[in-house]
Amino acid sequence: MDKFPLLENGVPVGELTTEQEMLYTWFEARCPRPGDGLWCAWIVGDLGELRLGVLEPCGGQAAIRRRFSGRLTAPIGRLQWGEIRPAHPAEPGNWTPLTAPETRFRDPWLCRELREADGALTRTEAGRRYAAVPYDPARPFPLTPLFCFARIRRIGSRDYAVFAFDDRGDPTL
Repeated sequence: MDKFPLLENGVPVGELTTEQEMLYTWFEARCPRPGDGLWCAWIVGDLGELRLGVLEPCGGQAAIRRRFSGRLTAPIGRLQWGEIRPAHPAEPGNWTPLTAPETRFRDPWLCRELREADGALTRTEAGRRYAAVPYDPARPFPLTPLFCFARIRRIGSRDYAVFAFDDRGDPTL
């Protein structure tokens, strides 16, 4: 069994243990219960990272235990540490209310949908234009045809479906 630090924003908060079993590796992350909301555990290697999954409450702690094959873990390289991150991370600032979408986006359908989206926000960064539409899991998903391009993010105190568009107006990941 090997032990690694489990970090939150670079600060140790718990422990990640690994255990080899034939062609598989067991990963177990444990820490005191983090803040409100859902939190995910990640394993970080020198070449990449892999999401373990959502931490579950376990008494006064949060924990997850998962098993992955060597084929899934090989791309991350040599394991360095574990991390916990909010499942819905906060977006950076600089968001402004989206008024007159036709001045920012070219597609007529998108402009119409954004005009009807109450509380939509926008920002530009690194050559990309972003549109954030309020998201409520109890309501129909906003901009459904672009579903696969959405990332659910928290902006302020509210969840949004955030969409990125390149300089031609095409959706990007």
